Amino acid sequence: MTPALLSAALLVVGAPAAAAPSPTTAPSLAEALAAGAAPPAAGPRRTERIEAELVPMSAWAAPGSTAVVAVRQKIQPGWHTYWRNPGDSGGPTTLDWTLPAGVVAGDIVWPLPERQRLQSLMNYGYSDAVFLPVPIEVPASTRPGQTLRLTAEALFMVCSDQMCVPDELTLSLDLKVQDGAAPLDPRYGTAIQAVVQAAPRPAGIQARVALADDRLSLTAGGGPLAGATPKWAYFFPFEGGVIDHAALQTGERGPQGVSLSIPAGRGLQAKGLAGPVGGVLATDLGAWEIVAEPGPALIGTSGQGTLGDGEAAGRAVSTGGAGFVQAALFALLGGLILNLMPCVFPILAMKAAALSRSAHHPGEARRDGLAFLAGVLATFLVLAGALLALRAGGQAIGWGFQLQSPAVTAALALLMLAVALNLSGVFHIGAGLQGAGSGPLARLPGAAGAFFTGVLAVVVAAPCTAPFMALALGAALVMPWPMALAVFLMLGLGLALPYVLISLSPRLLARLPRPGPWMETLRNLLAFPMYGAALWLAWVYGRQTADALALLFGAGLTLALALWLYGRSQAAPGRGRPAAVAAALSLIAALGLGVLAGRAAPASGQDDAAATHLASQPWSEQAVRAALAEGRPVLVNFTADWCVTCKINEGAALSSRRTAEAMARTNALYLVGDWTRRDDAITAELQRHGRSGVPLYLVYAPGRAEPRVLPQLLTEGVVVDALNDAAR
Repeated sequence: MTPALLSAALLVVGAPAAAAPSPTTAPSLAEALAAGAAPPAAGPRRTERIEAELVPMSAWAAPGSTAVVAVRQKIQPGWHTYWRNPGDSGGPTTLDWTLPAGVVAGDIVWPLPERQRLQSLMNYGYSDAVFLPVPIEVPASTRPGQTLRLTAEALFMVCSDQMCVPDELTLSLDLKVQDGAAPLDPRYGTAIQAVVQAAPRPAGIQARVALADDRLSLTAGGGPLAGATPKWAYFFPFEGGVIDHAALQTGERGPQGVSLSIPAGRGLQAKGLAGPVGGVLATDLGAWEIVAEPGPALIGTSGQGTLGDGEAAGRAVSTGGAGFVQAALFALLGGLILNLMPCVFPILAMKAAALSRSAHHPGEARRDGLAFLAGVLATFLVLAGALLALRAGGQAIGWGFQLQSPAVTAALALLMLAVALNLSGVFHIGAGLQGAGSGPLARLPGAAGAFFTGVLAVVVAAPCTAPFMALALGAALVMPWPMALAVFLMLGLGLALPYVLISLSPRLLARLPRPGPWMETLRNLLAFPMYGAALWLAWVYGRQTADALALLFGAGLTLALALWLYGRSQAAPGRGRPAAVAAALSLIAALGLGVLAGRAAPASGQDDAAATHLASQPWSEQAVRAALAEGRPVLVNFTADWCVTCKINEGAALSSRRTAEAMARTNALYLVGDWTRRDDAITAELQRHGRSGVPLYLVYAPGRAEPRVLPQLLTEGVVVDALNDAAR
């Protein structure tokens, strides 16, 4: 990068925000020099919270050039520093320079910050490691061979979730001066150059802003936004008080740009829109500085779909080694707990029967266990890959998306019915009657049955969000795709692990009773969880479609007839040809009705709010804001009919007499976000809170910017306490 180009890139960065208070306890550099002390040596300086040093981008500086040095911060885990606009609290890093005559230091080139949410606050800053580049103008009169001593009194506001500490460090660097173009510094030159090149800067984007009803309407178009299709956008203002930092920013994209609707900050509400608003517009395609002039919305910045606010992508979630290991461990634990969720019981019952049959054949048990694991992992990989690919293509979907399709729900209901009929002895697959104790998929040739049982387990069980799954999946969705897929595979490993460990342990297998007549009774008994699963899926299908349940019932009836006729043909080899023909005809009729059921029209959304016994209204961001403006607390339930955990919580905690009394006493509004069918607005709200699926429970209190997030496994005491706290 030439000096002229670098200077042009750096001079466009605005001045930093005002310095935070500096309660300095150590003597300053000027005081130390006045006292005759030696100037501080170059190199890193440390406190308990941060390590910092001045480092160069290039190996030397040429006379008359603009060199770049950077403040390298290495921040301890759990702590963070701040951007030029710190957000709702904190203060920016400030530098007070002592330089040789004629040397001039420019403003900090601020990298795009992370969004750091802390309860009801939103801050903008940095964690882990960050470089803050600064342009340094070297006079043309500087002689080659000189060494320039650059010294800065750096004030860092270093904060954790519990406290903030102003750390002041004196940083020094000896910058060599030589003729000619300098190579990058071997230690940090490449990293600093990457920060300089990626830092937000103007790019020919026009922007307009208007204030109405305490909301800021921002439109931006042209330049790199023209013809682009961003998935999310977020506006970082340079000044505090312009926007409500913690509030959700909603937006749309258009052929020429984007439009955002942002709750105004208190400063703007009090003073009004008096002039231009400057800041950084960040998207998944890049980030640029803009200056929005007051005026009407730009044409072509809306009408082509909604935008997320990208908080999940911008959240301070580590995608390095530590963050990946943490997410993977949570996923493993979530997969283990998933075995206890009601939606997976039918599949585990089927595998328990198969395990009992092969308990005293260790080789067969090992084969089935490993095949089951392979089926689980392969299906998690396919579902996760599809989820990541669809989200990368701009689709607002979350985990469990497969059961948002009525066609998939209908197909699974019919498959569960077939499994149950097989367990009841209506028909047999593969080895015939000697296959007692196995489901139809478990007795396909070789290990295929166990593999496809693993497939079925994942498809049905994945939408049940176990504790720890939400954290792991929320983190995975903002990681690079290889890490994300690894997290999903750990989730699958947790789901399959108990069965695999038993199948690989001869000592545990030997404790199971030997095969006998009891297995036929067990097989018939385990059919009933499968009938229950089929009924549950039929109920979900009925909620998803408009008056199409009769088609699914017809498909189920003809499928049952076809399988019964097939069973009759099995029982009379050589004489069952008419029964086999009738079975084939019935199966064709069942498939036809099933196709019609899968293509049924979706149900009207008018009854979506009737998810529990509490009087409720459909969730919307506008409904939340309106209730809070009236001084009412708000309880929000993001749920889905196919989410068994949601239904258990609604029956145990959200439909109790104490909860209803607390709602009435606090004058709270109950809103239900029904995710049974795909809803992009609900998906965006789930993502904003770091979730990839339901359930999610929020309690808003008047006067607080952010809601309280309740546990995924609710009790009425938790709900009542949250409502009472919100009312206070």
